[in-house]
Amino acid sequence: MTEGAGRQYELIYILPPDTTEAQVTELHAQVEAVVSRMSGRIEKTESWGRRKLAYEIGHQKEGVYVLEVINGSGELMKELDRRLKVIDQVLRHLIVRVDEEKKVVDRTRSKRVANSERRRVKRGLPPVRQPGEGRPAGDAEETDDDRFDGVEV
Repeated sequence: MTEGAGRQYELIYILPPDTTEAQVTELHAQVEAVVSRMSGRIEKTESWGRRKLAYEIGHQKEGVYVLEVINGSGELMKELDRRLKVIDQVLRHLIVRVDEEKKVVDRTRSKRVANSERRRVKRGLPPVRQPGEGRPAGDAEETDDDRFDGVEV
């Protein structure tokens, strides 16, 4: 593979609300043909169904949303962008590179872990939290605070 061939992109396109499943499948087949021809790979396809648009597009208030996660090169995305612009059936489309966001999240997470370990060592504690110390790992994501349940104000 070349340098840019392994990048991951999300393609979201919106079709008119009266679009049938057959038309959605046909458009997906067109996208899939372009992707395979240019040595890319579709990781996932999700049809989000009919949803209300944030604003009216061409007198349409709703649309059928489809998400495709694609691994490929920048040239592939340029070609998809060009083709989706000329297809009248597509109201809007958006291509976003997501592998860069994953790198940023991983880098931020590793910085947090390193800072936490550094602070713990500075306080004379072992760098990694020991079992039974502090909050359990599963509670960190929980936003439910039940300390005040049953208390009348």
